[in-house]
Amino acid sequence: MRGMKFSFLCRSKPEKTGKRVAIIGAGPAGLTAAGYLVCKGHDVDIYDKMPEPGGLMLFVIPEFRIPVERVRLGAKELEEEFEVTYYPKTKVMEGERQDEGDEFYERVVKLSELKEKYDAVLIATGIWNVRRIGIPGDDLEGILSPLELLFWIKGHELGYVPKEKVPDLKDKKVGIIGAGLTAVDVAFECNRLGAEVEIFYRRTIREAPAGAYEINILRNRGVKWFELVTPKRVIGENGRVKAIELLRTRLGEPDETGRRRPIPIPGSEFQVELDYLVFAIGMVSTPPVNGGYIATDRRGRIVVDSRHMTSAEGIFAAGDVVNGPTKVGRAIKDGLYTAVSIDKWLRGEL
Repeated sequence: MRGMKFSFLCRSKPEKTGKRVAIIGAGPAGLTAAGYLVCKGHDVDIYDKMPEPGGLMLFVIPEFRIPVERVRLGAKELEEEFEVTYYPKTKVMEGERQDEGDEFYERVVKLSELKEKYDAVLIATGIWNVRRIGIPGDDLEGILSPLELLFWIKGHELGYVPKEKVPDLKDKKVGIIGAGLTAVDVAFECNRLGAEVEIFYRRTIREAPAGAYEINILRNRGVKWFELVTPKRVIGENGRVKAIELLRTRLGEPDETGRRRPIPIPGSEFQVELDYLVFAIGMVSTPPVNGGYIATDRRGRIVVDSRHMTSAEGIFAAGDVVNGPTKVGRAIKDGLYTAVSIDKWLRGEL
């Protein structure tokens, strides 16, 4: 199997420039940026809180989408052929915040320390938190975030997460709220592990972010699809999920995204019994700051200018930490374009 080619622009080893770049995050944006920067002769160190490089590609995204071995071979080539240095189990953070995957890091480095040590810094920390739905009962036992569930499943298969941490899903009823790619990935994995899976979505399959093709594959595998429904409350028994109460919806006028707004229909409540419930309604960018130091927008995403530079001179940002949750291809593209800006800036051309 061939590895992912992060250094695809290199035809031969370039002359060293003497410039040093720190990259925070070893996911698709960070590794792609590293591949471009080493091709331009810069020395690159990559800091990541996980035990090995790959980010969500390795630890969350299912194997059928991105094979683990391709990611590992691509990261290994950067290390062995282009002298990229990895600092695993290292969380870079200015301030404090708990995110998914934090159980692996063994040391913390401040972003301000890296700024002093390197000629340029690239933040590519991605999305390691999920959006809460905020309905009654959403804190009951048996409610899982999509990120932690995928992380537990994949982490166990990679040998990093103990078996007892992964819920036994065989013959269990798992409900999933949402219809994006993350929801689809959760459904695939739960179905693969023997669960009876049901997806609940407030619009129709035509508006589903994951697309009708992905959802119909799931339906052919036995996953149940409920559309035009929205959650009202989670019903518990002895502190644990027992059922989800839903309202039927109808579609109104388009909202700011251009999709028709779902409107709950009063008096249309019904309940579905469940063993587990996953709210896959969106993930949240996780910059290595918590209050101040670099500017973020109201959604917590890093604000960058036309050079892909943050509000702090010499600190750049790329990928989902800037754009919010996107597909891997866009993160790779953004990492590449940001690396071009970093190279020009280091050479005094920007």
